[in-house]
Amino acid sequence: MNEKHTRRNFIKTTASGTLGFGLISSASMWAKAQSEEGKRIGMIGLDTSHCIAFTQEFNNTDAGPELVGYKVMAAYPKGSSDIESSYSRIPEYTKKIEELGVKIVDSIDDLLEVVDVVMLETNDGRLHLEQALPVLNAGKTMFIDKPMTASLSDAIIIFEKAKQLSVPIFSSSSLRYLENAQLAAKGEIGNIVGASTFSPCKLEPTHPDLFWYGIHGVETLYTVMGTGCKQVSRVHTQGTDVVTGIWEDGRVGTFRGTRTGKGGYGGTAFGETGIMELGPYQGYKPLLLEIVKFFQTGIVPVQAEETLEILAFMEAADQSKRQNGSTIDLNEIWYRAKNQATKELKK
Repeated sequence: MNEKHTRRNFIKTTASGTLGFGLISSASMWAKAQSEEGKRIGMIGLDTSHCIAFTQEFNNTDAGPELVGYKVMAAYPKGSSDIESSYSRIPEYTKKIEELGVKIVDSIDDLLEVVDVVMLETNDGRLHLEQALPVLNAGKTMFIDKPMTASLSDAIIIFEKAKQLSVPIFSSSSLRYLENAQLAAKGEIGNIVGASTFSPCKLEPTHPDLFWYGIHGVETLYTVMGTGCKQVSRVHTQGTDVVTGIWEDGRVGTFRGTRTGKGGYGGTAFGETGIMELGPYQGYKPLLLEIVKFFQTGIVPVQAEETLEILAFMEAADQSKRQNGSTIDLNEIWYRAKNQATKELKK
């Protein structure tokens, strides 16, 4: 199989879709967060704490000038229907977000009529393809929160559709914007020769293992290492995962996912001229500032190729686990994902 460049050969799709939820809009609350046209944010999915934290930042009456007037104006609550930790939050979060001046709408189509840009916040990555397509068809610039999707094949479809329609999109964990991770990535300690990162790694049976929460530490790893991983292997125990990637230039990057002991986020970057600790976690604000710049300019801060390779890395880690820690060639993962996406489009 000669699929070295499969990751760059995105498949074609003309799929589209829309959803409904049946909630009554609350126009009276909407007036609390008026924003000038062009800066009206729509939010899809109210089953994650991110939606409340992000809205509190944007809709705060004391929001700083760095947010340049962007406000969350409308939200479509539908999120996961079968992940209890997600769907149980929707009623409470819907009420809280209304109190922050956000209009609740009963479909994605209704949302798109009253907003300029979109944040796809649904915690369940399996829904992201279905929920993203109508946004792309409407030509709305979109940020997709972690996990980008629950499979590499779904992400390939989303990025190719965005490419066809010339709609800017990107996805990222907030852990990409650890201050020292950004400094290391920009050459503060010279060229990066290796890195080791860590984060909590809670598992959710409906998602590949690292997609649900380990994504945070993997995102940090890729922030400093960049793309080019060719092989992945994984050691798995009940309380810990250690995933090792070998890059095409011989560099080694590792991710440690923890489920016991004290949780935390961070790591170490090894450079030609120094060693830098990555952390501590600084909250959501650095990510939100990048999202605002993206909404203003349409310039993506994280390229599709990197996000897709992150997903391939995590899928390879799952395959390694199934094969008792054997080394997995990422080209195998790309090949399978492309074929799966093609089959889905033919249904």
